[in-house]
Amino acid sequence: MADIINPENEEDLQAQIEEVEALSSIYGDEWCVIDEASRIFCIKISSDAEEQKLTACLQIILPPDYPSAAPPIYQINAAWLRGSERAKLANSLEDIYVEHAGESILYLWVERIRDFLMERSHKIPPIKHGSLITDRRSTFQPHLAPVVTPGQVKMVLEKLYENKKIASATHNIYAYRIYCEDKHSFLQDCEDDGETAAGGRLLHLLQILDVRDVMVVVSRWYGGILLGPDRFKHINNCARNILMDEGYVASADEACKSGAKTKRPKSKKTK
Repeated sequence: MADIINPENEEDLQAQIEEVEALSSIYGDEWCVIDEASRIFCIKISSDAEEQKLTACLQIILPPDYPSAAPPIYQINAAWLRGSERAKLANSLEDIYVEHAGESILYLWVERIRDFLMERSHKIPPIKHGSLITDRRSTFQPHLAPVVTPGQVKMVLEKLYENKKIASATHNIYAYRIYCEDKHSFLQDCEDDGETAAGGRLLHLLQILDVRDVMVVVSRWYGGILLGPDRFKHINNCARNILMDEGYVASADEACKSGAKTKRPKSKKTK
């Protein structure tokens, strides 16, 4: 007995073929066919600004009744995309599907994700201020921000220096690590700000803890008494504490891989 072919599915398949051809023409090498028979595709999407470039990979499965009666099945692969931001993007894609029900929407989805990447790359990340450590009149305080581009590192520093107390610190030591998914490597750097070797030690801590897409700044206000090697211990303790508090390090045991015992002073926030 011959199979019964649903005319609507034939129309959907033809619409899919035309849409895939158009997307391949528009996006070139960014568009990739994973399994044509199973209607699985992916596209690498990037923000346009080279200095603050963000990327995400949209993987798509086209069901037989797309676009007439079902949305594409999709997954967004981007390690930096978490929590509320991922939910916000997912909701915006759902809104596009609802608004254009029955139509081919992949181009609209791709461009919405691109717009989202542009917005994200130019947005100042939220900055957290951690607990103080005081020793012989010197005070240390960490600050942390999620960063995914070098441009965001610059924005975080500029925002911190708007705070007169932080700007007046004797040293503002920082280090960051950004994971580049397309190159499978890290973009990372550090700054001593006059506290010789402190930036390199801080970056080494981030490497040992294997954290990514994060920047840590430790402010030190010198109290007039030399601390010797203890100053490096306090800088790293500050950094470990705030990484733990913000969920970048899973446990105290993991946070102590780099040596000195972690201290947990009472929380005091920069105002």
